[in-house]
Amino acid sequence: MRKLLALLSISGLLFIGVSNLKAQENQAQDEVKVEQAQPATQPQEQSATAAAAEDEGLSALHQQLKIKFIEGGAGFMGVVLLCLIFGLALAIERIIYLNLASVDTEKLLKDVEEALEQKGVDGALEVCRNTRGPIASIFYQGLSRMDEGLEVVEKSVISYGSVQTGQLEKGLTWISLFIALAPMLGFMGTVIGMIGAFDAIEAAGDISPSLVAGGIKVALITTVFGLVVAIILQVFYNYLVNKIDAIVNNMEDASISLLDILTKYNRKR
Repeated sequence: MRKLLALLSISGLLFIGVSNLKAQENQAQDEVKVEQAQPATQPQEQSATAAAAEDEGLSALHQQLKIKFIEGGAGFMGVVLLCLIFGLALAIERIIYLNLASVDTEKLLKDVEEALEQKGVDGALEVCRNTRGPIASIFYQGLSRMDEGLEVVEKSVISYGSVQTGQLEKGLTWISLFIALAPMLGFMGTVIGMIGAFDAIEAAGDISPSLVAGGIKVALITTVFGLVVAIILQVFYNYLVNKIDAIVNNMEDASISLLDILTKYNRKR
């Protein structure tokens, strides 16, 4: 009987100890989950705070730009803004056109050569007709005069290449005009602002810091906006010039390769 009671008491103690251990393990796991959840929520709160601060910063920047634009004067600032809008419109149109004009020259030459060997000149013309870009147009003009000899083909390729180059450079003169016009308008606003400041001094009969500061501030604002517009458009202009140079170089290399292909084709015939 005593042994039975001892066994029951020992088993009870073991059960209580195991229960306590499980409770401690569950508590530890809950603490770990809480600790893991806290860092997950903290970055979310931090990201939300950062996003709110960013939105506030953008709205504040927008308000400051609006205030400075109004302070600079609607006349000159509006004209400078129009220079930016028209310049960006032309630059974006040219970027789209030049990206569409860029093709895989090696693939086009390979397709033309295979079409010449399999289907003759008509097959090569069909390949050029179904390919976009100035290089394919130059190839088409040259291949269409294949029956007149290689010299005529070469002259045709050179002449039409000049036409395609002119189309690639279309609109760049207007962008360069806006690049030059924007800072000049800003400087003109500067001069007019200084004249207004001196007129205010003359009318008051005394040099007051408030009178001088107003005119100088308007002058500097117009200058800054004009220079910013010129810088933005200059970046786009340089990108376009670089893109055009790359396409023209590809056109020249592809034209030489086309003449070599046509020479080999005439020898085989």
